[in-house]
Amino acid sequence: MFETIIRFFQEGGFFMYPIALILALGLAIAIERYIYLTISKRTNREDFNRLHRLIAGRDFQGALNFAKQSSSAMSSMIASGLIRLGRKQSRDDIEYAMEEGLMETLPRLEKRTQYLATLANVSTLLGLLGTIIGLIAAFTAVASADPAEKASLLSQSISVAMNTTAFGLISAIPLLLLHAVLQTKTNEIVDSFEMAGIKVMNLITEKSDSPNSPSA
Repeated sequence: MFETIIRFFQEGGFFMYPIALILALGLAIAIERYIYLTISKRTNREDFNRLHRLIAGRDFQGALNFAKQSSSAMSSMIASGLIRLGRKQSRDDIEYAMEEGLMETLPRLEKRTQYLATLANVSTLLGLLGTIIGLIAAFTAVASADPAEKASLLSQSISVAMNTTAFGLISAIPLLLLHAVLQTKTNEIVDSFEMAGIKVMNLITEKSDSPNSPSA
């Protein structure tokens, strides 16, 4: 099996190497993004549960202090709203502050994920380019070959040239699937932020007359 893979790789020609590099780069990005999103989702959920309890208990100052000390995006977003609350600003101002915090978080969540789709497309195109160049070389070689050997030489050359397209697709398909998985995971986190913002706003609206409102 290993020898077959090596032979398949060697027979594909020069373009197999950049395709392999693209596949390795894409996998590295996918692994890094998956780990980051998984940790981010867990941390944000834990911080929201803690902040939700504090806000529900009317401990706005304690919630603000905790949010300022935490490094999670969820805490940062809620802290923006609590600061506006402490300044006695309107509900709309509080919502705008939290939306701004969410917008600041999005680039970090979506960072590098879009590269996977680009790398998949480049991998496919490199595979096609390698096949075309291989076919050109094959027909050039057949033109000066012995007539009795032309058919055999041509079919063999085409088979080798098609290896590049095959490897390009082998690299592109998992990268596209990983891109879809990471995009779905990112959307789930964004949806959780929006839901958290709504829950916090409802609690703040109910408790905004509390004497324990935070000071900025």
